[in-house]
Amino acid sequence: MKKLDNFTFNIQTCVLRYNDINFSSNEDIQRSFIGKGIYPHINSYISIHSHIESKCHIYSLPYQFEYLLEINNSFPGGMFHTVRYLVVIDIFPFEHKLFQIISHDIPFIEILHIRNDQPQEDKPNSSTELITFPHLKLLNLQSAHTDYAEQFLSKKITYLSRLLSLYIKYELLTIITNNFTIDTTYFNFSIVKDLDLDQSFSSEKCHHYFPML
Repeated sequence: MKKLDNFTFNIQTCVLRYNDINFSSNEDIQRSFIGKGIYPHINSYISIHSHIESKCHIYSLPYQFEYLLEINNSFPGGMFHTVRYLVVIDIFPFEHKLFQIISHDIPFIEILHIRNDQPQEDKPNSSTELITFPHLKLLNLQSAHTDYAEQFLSKKITYLSRLLSLYIKYELLTIITNNFTIDTTYFNFSIVKDLDLDQSFSSEKCHHYFPML
């Protein structure tokens, strides 16, 4: 491709090591782009999940895609104003600080999937700095630990003013609402019109907590 003047890309890879070959470092990967004129600005980050598995995400700047898939605790931040669809996944716990970075650096998210079954080590509470996602319309928590359901559905921790669709396990709802006894105004449920559960839901409770269904 000798006539290629510019290359806009978003590449994610998973490397499995079955021998003595060392994983590349983040510095090694970024250094490999130096001096190549079609890559004026790039960023990357690496997460090593085990002694045999490493994941790498490398992308051109400014970021120009509407999706950002499988970011994790190694995410370095940066401006991602074009992103509307985000998946956050890791085998290590997500803490409040990561979601603060996401809300600031990826401010126009409309669809968010959280995939993490590990409890938070430092759970946020009502005195924690409030996080807002003013454009978020769909939140998928079906593969998330209870801590992340509390993090995102409690108004005093995270405010979701436009949440229309919620995908969640029924068990998580019963836990965070204390079996549907906590005041409904405490949660980001008021305008939800699409509720996807893994089992049936009492119509009385459904209407009480989700009046727009």
